[in-house]
Amino acid sequence: MRLRALLDTDALGLRLLGGEDELDRTVRGVMTTDLKDPSRYLSGGELVLTGLAWRHDADDSEPFVRILAGAGVAALAAGEAELGDIPDDLVVACARHRLPLFAVNESVAFATITEHVVRQVSGERAGDLAAVVDRHRRMMTSGPAGGGPDVVLDLLGTDLDLRAWVLSPAGRPIAGSKVTGSALSADTCAKLAAEHLAAARTGRRAPHRVTVGHAMYSLFPIRSSGRATGASRDVRETVLSDWLLAVEADAGDWPEERLDLLQGVTQLIAVERDRRDAARTVRRRLAQEVLELVQTGAAPAEIAARLRVAAPVLLPGLGAAPHWQVVVARVEWDGGEVEGGPVAQALLEEILVDPLSPGPEHSDRIAVAHTGEEAVALVPLPAVPSDEDGPEPGLHADTLLAAVRDPLSAGLNDDGRLTLGVSAAVHSAEGLRGALEEARHARRVAAARPGRVCAAGHQELASHVLLLPFVPDDVRRAFTARLLDPLREYDSRHRAELIPTLEAFLDCDGSWTRCAARLHLHVNTLRYRVGRIEQLTSRDLSRLEDKLDFFLALRMS
Repeated sequence: MRLRALLDTDALGLRLLGGEDELDRTVRGVMTTDLKDPSRYLSGGELVLTGLAWRHDADDSEPFVRILAGAGVAALAAGEAELGDIPDDLVVACARHRLPLFAVNESVAFATITEHVVRQVSGERAGDLAAVVDRHRRMMTSGPAGGGPDVVLDLLGTDLDLRAWVLSPAGRPIAGSKVTGSALSADTCAKLAAEHLAAARTGRRAPHRVTVGHAMYSLFPIRSSGRATGASRDVRETVLSDWLLAVEADAGDWPEERLDLLQGVTQLIAVERDRRDAARTVRRRLAQEVLELVQTGAAPAEIAARLRVAAPVLLPGLGAAPHWQVVVARVEWDGGEVEGGPVAQALLEEILVDPLSPGPEHSDRIAVAHTGEEAVALVPLPAVPSDEDGPEPGLHADTLLAAVRDPLSAGLNDDGRLTLGVSAAVHSAEGLRGALEEARHARRVAAARPGRVCAAGHQELASHVLLLPFVPDDVRRAFTARLLDPLREYDSRHRAELIPTLEAFLDCDGSWTRCAARLHLHVNTLRYRVGRIEQLTSRDLSRLEDKLDFFLALRMS
């Protein structure tokens, strides 16, 4: 489609501010952004929609427009809701770079323009797609009451008899059709997310087809406008943050029109994804401000003031000052060429969304910032009286990743790691600095463990394992090899199970009878094995220091 057709569409209410001679340009896509430099997401030919949040003063317009023109975008459409009239400096900059500029009336939603362009670029190619898009537009543009992605999925169910769900990369259900029946089980969600991430990492073309139980599913990636199709980005930057559309059907024999329909639906849902991402902007800014205050050693009173601002945003109507927990995450890729901080931030926002109060009546309650390669989440907890006999309130490292470990491990593949640390709950600004350091230490403990996805909590910081992350890797390898390699080699040759015997013996605190019972061995057989361990390693398992050396070697192996 051409720009002139957009101007001639009365329903869009676009007003041309400059670029009359360029209206025959072809539009090949649409992108919504408020980034100062969106170049990494542009491939050329887009209609760029912006709310002007990137503009702080007149000097910002020229570099922004220069970036768009250099990327070959078709035109810029600026919303009037933020500033009223479009600033003159933006008009001048667009004229200088021969970039057509439209004003978008505040009564027109960007979603309306996005969906119109998607339909036109698709060439009105399928009657069922046109019906779904048009009905969805009427519902979505009415605001939050329109139902978001659930509306699209309901239409797929009623119009096309397709059962479909939207899932996060961690396997969290985001939306599902109420028309077509039951929700997916947590196990099925996790398996579908894992299959999707594994396929994306290997570069397989979507849709990805997978069988779970007796059902066949086709998986379509949902990429936000900020990750527009064709943008030149490393897949590792987006694979752990893109949603997916799971359709209970085999798309292998679908005609192109039906595949185009589902691709169009993913673009419609991406509009809602962008809307939710934009809603997190305030929480991210609050987290960044608190984090900077804590790290720069600001006075507790100043930090407390920011927390009082954050509490109503994160827990509206709470009434009392909440407790807080800190979660620190780090995503590390082999080679280090991919920035891990934004990826870790997106992951924490997905993993921690409504962690304590699941249900549709609750909104996001966490605030996540990132600095360098690290992401830091500020999680508010209701200030409830402590119960000494009950479980400790708040998030727990041992359960935090239980449901998402498999999907995220698939997305990290063989070249990435995710490690998390969780602090204890604190109830004051004075405690927040200690909570941040506590969470960072816990994350280092998690980093010392094997596996692609690991977490540790503050409870473990009183243990010996606090020391392990600070031991250099080459020292740890040499230490464990000296003690355990002779046993592994002997087990390999004789199938003697000396390593399992050693683990059980230490776990039973050196009790011969309890260890023999656990291993279903005669005590004499156990004594023979322990004697062989001592002979091979020149250690004495009756000595406390030798027991401790073996215990640490097993923990570090």
